[in-house]
Amino acid sequence: MQSLRSATVILIALFTFPLLAQSRPDPKVLMDAQRDAMKVLSWMDGVWRGPADTDMGDGKHHVTQTERIGPMLGGSIRVMEGRGYNADGSVGFNAFAILSYEPATKSYTLHSHAMGQKGDFVLTPTADGYVWEIPVGPMTIRYTATVKDGKWREVGDRIMSGKDPVRFFEMNLVRVSDSAWPEAGAVAPK
Repeated sequence: MQSLRSATVILIALFTFPLLAQSRPDPKVLMDAQRDAMKVLSWMDGVWRGPADTDMGDGKHHVTQTERIGPMLGGSIRVMEGRGYNADGSVGFNAFAILSYEPATKSYTLHSHAMGQKGDFVLTPTADGYVWEIPVGPMTIRYTATVKDGKWREVGDRIMSGKDPVRFFEMNLVRVSDSAWPEAGAVAPK
């Protein structure tokens, strides 16, 4: 019986010690890598406004789209809120997202909440903006953004294999101002 206990302790030690020897990644190294990767998207920071049109097959819906975007967690993520205002001033569209970077996979993720839905989507920075996609069964929704001279244009296309893309969304925003959001107004320790 003593031999069985000794063998069990040795086996546990053989499997446990290597796991203990592996340390967690250094948070500073991770956050530095995230901050560096997010710099390519720093153009987004601030307040934006402009027209946006969506056509889901029942005619165009026009809103005045606004975006407020800013860094959080020391610049390692970006926080985004979009609001589309109807002609009467009511909110016709509202979205919230967190944009992050994963150093291990070298990939950006857009974690989005909009219209009662949520999801995590791959976002790929480009030389003049970004592209992100939503897989929807046999269809892909692709959003393509370009930015130049303080103007942000984003289009959305429905893409199905063997068919021409169908444009259903377009927004053209102009940078209005800087913003201290979301870091401004943090709760003080006292």
